[in-house]
Amino acid sequence: MTLPGCPAWPVPLAERYRELGCWTGETFGELLKRKARQHGERTAVVSRESRLTYGELDNRADRLAAGFAALGIRPKDRVIVQLPNIAEFIEVCFGLFRLGALPVFAQPVHRSNEISYFCEFSEAVAYIIPALHSGFDYRLLAGEVKDKVPALKHVIVAGDPGPYLALSELYAEPAELAGPSSSDIAFLQLSGGSTGLPKLIPRTHDDYIYSLRLSAEICRLDEHSVYLAALPAAHNYPLSSPGVLGTLYAGGRVVLSPGPSPDEAFPLIEREGVTIAGLVPPLALIWLEAAASGSRRYDLSSLQVLQVGGAKLSETAARRIRPVFGCILQQVYGMAEGLVNYTRLDDPEDIIVGTQGKPMSPYDEILVLDDGDMEVEPGQTGHLLTRGPYTIRGYYKAEEHNKKAFTPEGFYRTGDMARVTESGYLIVEGRDKDQINRGGDKVAAEEIENHLLAHSAVHDAAVVSMPDEFLGERTCAFIIARGPAPSASELKAFLRGRGIALYKIPDRVEFVDAFPLTGVGKVSKKSLRELIAAKRQAAAGQM
Repeated sequence: MTLPGCPAWPVPLAERYRELGCWTGETFGELLKRKARQHGERTAVVSRESRLTYGELDNRADRLAAGFAALGIRPKDRVIVQLPNIAEFIEVCFGLFRLGALPVFAQPVHRSNEISYFCEFSEAVAYIIPALHSGFDYRLLAGEVKDKVPALKHVIVAGDPGPYLALSELYAEPAELAGPSSSDIAFLQLSGGSTGLPKLIPRTHDDYIYSLRLSAEICRLDEHSVYLAALPAAHNYPLSSPGVLGTLYAGGRVVLSPGPSPDEAFPLIEREGVTIAGLVPPLALIWLEAAASGSRRYDLSSLQVLQVGGAKLSETAARRIRPVFGCILQQVYGMAEGLVNYTRLDDPEDIIVGTQGKPMSPYDEILVLDDGDMEVEPGQTGHLLTRGPYTIRGYYKAEEHNKKAFTPEGFYRTGDMARVTESGYLIVEGRDKDQINRGGDKVAAEEIENHLLAHSAVHDAAVVSMPDEFLGERTCAFIIARGPAPSASELKAFLRGRGIALYKIPDRVEFVDAFPLTGVGKVSKKSLRELIAAKRQAAAGQM
């Protein structure tokens, strides 16, 4: 783990995890090579009408690694990867893994503000994009990013490259490459972030492959399993819980859906015999309505497990999964920083619908603390902290933040409020950080407030969550105007013009003369949340 800016695992702890068999010394490149030997002719990836066997995926990864090296990309170089659910995403990942270069996983919804920051902060040498996706031209975005970050050397495009380099031109004859060590950083993921733009999360080959192994075991994956990646595959949840990489670890088949809607996903479930899929709660509700209505007559009987994670699923909705789909619901609660919890497939129904699962590793350590960092009584709600063999020891290049986000003993402060049942299952009660969970997409209030404050007519801004039956939470921006108040549509257009992801645009804008304050003079966001919840409830009562 020699990448500067990445906190190292304490040597005694690393040795212990190896002795316990958690870390086996295998890299991602070696993992794919092993699977290609075992399952060379078996289909590994289905993307639209194309299919790749394990042997073909391994070969294409080798050729891409050679092409990246010929381009001048070196081990430990950072590469921003912003690709949708296409086969090239998996090929690029394994090509970079094999070389020892580090993907930084951006999401398709990110725009110039986020991507420019990722490029500059990570000192990325390359940026990999699709030409077009969902009607958006990423080549134009790349132009904006290049203008902001002139040190970025390469823009690589899957599809028509325009003025940039075509990914298809990079596949070269495989070359001998030294490759990384299993203890090296494999990639950087994005945190949910509660204080502005996301932090970067360093994951090693050792710790992440361990999480894949446990996920595959708990989800009972094998070579006959067929996983549907309906969510964007670069998210930690569809990437590893068990996700794309967990399915490949088990020798199963990954089916990449271009989008998560029933119209896109249901035909793939029928055609490919999908056995497991993962959703966030809002999508689970959409799938439930579509399946229950009978308007889309597809055979979904192959589906054995439907996972729901990313945000808390209501118990009412949870109880509908089995009757409608005829499959097992598996709740998943975790974070890109590490800890993952699952309900088990043979758990009683009350545990499946009423909890967010229990830690997947026997070596996961959990603390539930009060505001004074003292352990609460069993069953009481408190701040959730964790450490273990696949939970990071600190964010990349964030020394000051790490002092607050991690205890001196290495426990990660998750920012969630939770309680633990007598049987060890977690029930998540909410967040203690200033963050809105908008249907699984995390919105940092401070980031949006800072953008709003850049508007000449905004004197002050406070962004809070408001309850929503569909998404769980939506965003509401309270604004104190400077002079005549701008319209809500004007503010939203202003934010779009600043290049932030669309899901971060406030769903509602409220103008007020002053903010309620706490006893020490801080803005009382609790009072603002109560205010907007009451207004919405009153409006609903008048309908």
